[in-house]
Amino acid sequence: MRAWVILFLAIASEVVGTVALKYAVDHFWIYGVAALCFILAFVLLHRVMQEGVNVGVAYGLWASGGVISTALLSAALFGEPLGAVKLAGIALIMGGVFCVEMGAKPDEDQDHTVEVAPQ
Repeated sequence: MRAWVILFLAIASEVVGTVALKYAVDHFWIYGVAALCFILAFVLLHRVMQEGVNVGVAYGLWASGGVISTALLSAALFGEPLGAVKLAGIALIMGGVFCVEMGAKPDEDQDHTVEVAPQ
């Protein structure tokens, strides 16, 4: 549970950093805020992996969560278009993350033990 909270914070930090870049166009000092957010996001992502979450799952959820959140926030905050193609892309990202997550879990129906013949 703790790893997922940290991952959520890593995603949020990355999204805040990305959105800050849009504001930094008019206010140069906001680049510093964006940089700090990105550093925090990577530190938190590192912590998620220390908690035992597989790299593929942690990075996949972090990256896709950032892309989806940024797309939705940019539509809400900046009026950027959120058309059918963009929504379909978001759905495909979610499906891909689901596949990666399912592939990371061991198949409990199979016996993964290896028998060694006596010598």
